[in-house]
Amino acid sequence: MLLLKEVPQYECLLELSHRYPELNPSAMEAFLHLLRTSTDLFEAFSEALAGHAISQGRFIVLVLLNRDPDQPTNPADLADRANVTRATMTGLIDTLERDGFVKRENAPDDRRMMLVRLTDKGRNFIARILPEYFRRIATVMGRLTEPERKTLVSLMGKIQQGIPAARS
Repeated sequence: MLLLKEVPQYECLLELSHRYPELNPSAMEAFLHLLRTSTDLFEAFSEALAGHAISQGRFIVLVLLNRDPDQPTNPADLADRANVTRATMTGLIDTLERDGFVKRENAPDDRRMMLVRLTDKGRNFIARILPEYFRRIATVMGRLTEPERKTLVSLMGKIQQGIPAARS
């Protein structure tokens, strides 16, 4: 991913808006700060997970399976919930299975359908790293008060509502 290391000052954006009237300087400033923060968070948490020899994608699969560890899940459902393609999910499951964190099994009512479940090794692994992961999140978000967090969630919801317009 290519992203500016430093977000331009508002004055630079204001000056640029004279050349590009469609550019709303405050909207662009907020957007760039949101992107920069998201990228920095992703990188920081990727580094933390790399210390446990696991990628963000594989971690998300384990977290999804850990929601109900006694209930196997089909890969298509996991792909939908993780917002990745089925092919990507297959690759993630392949490596998790190779490392002994998950196992595939036939669905009891339809042998053509495959299900995925956490192994004991996978359960132990996720149980070991989640507390650290949660502490990191609490530390990052601890700079905000509870009302500020609620406001942030509300604001992110508003931004989410605008995303379809960026796709058209």
